[in-house]
Amino acid sequence: MIVEQVEVGSFAVFAYIVGCPDAGEGVIVDPAAEVDRLVTLASKRGITRIKYIINTHAHADHAGGNRKLKGLTGAEIVIHKEDAERLTRPSPFVLQLFQCEASPPPDRTVTDEELIEFGRRHVKVLHTPGHTPGGICLLADGHVITGDTLFVGGIGRTDLPGGSFDLLIHSIQTKLVTLPDETVVLPGHNYGVRPRSTIGQEKRSNPFIRR
Repeated sequence: MIVEQVEVGSFAVFAYIVGCPDAGEGVIVDPAAEVDRLVTLASKRGITRIKYIINTHAHADHAGGNRKLKGLTGAEIVIHKEDAERLTRPSPFVLQLFQCEASPPPDRTVTDEELIEFGRRHVKVLHTPGHTPGGICLLADGHVITGDTLFVGGIGRTDLPGGSFDLLIHSIQTKLVTLPDETVVLPGHNYGVRPRSTIGQEKRSNPFIRR
């Protein structure tokens, strides 16, 4: 499976290209910005059909490229059902701040442990509310794309509408800390001392989950 991390835009957001090289089909996770670049990079990796646009949560700094990417590729937009309404209703201030367009409505909503398939591969949805009610992480062949749930050495903020610190910690402890230590952590922002980590490293060093 192809799993490529790409920093895009001005807010240190990581988008991800995840694909099946055998079928030339894949998904783009959190296309915040630089949509043309993401499509070009996917094509260079042999991914010629983008089947889905997956948002780890509804915030516009992660979904700002949804409209353009859908227009370019015809890909279906996917988000957890609890964040579906939020996706299309960012405030004008937020759109101006991130210099982006509001997303179209999702074509598909998902729930915990659902599989999103492309080619001969898939990612598995882990519902991890706390940053937003519909926040998800994605298991992909020994990697976990954590959005704004878990960062390298930190966690997502919980002071925005729909956030809950206690729920976020519960999500991390029950859905992420339980993964194999060697699972590669791929966060939603480049906020840490390095762009990626592992579950084992975060258990040892992340002050929010260290045990």
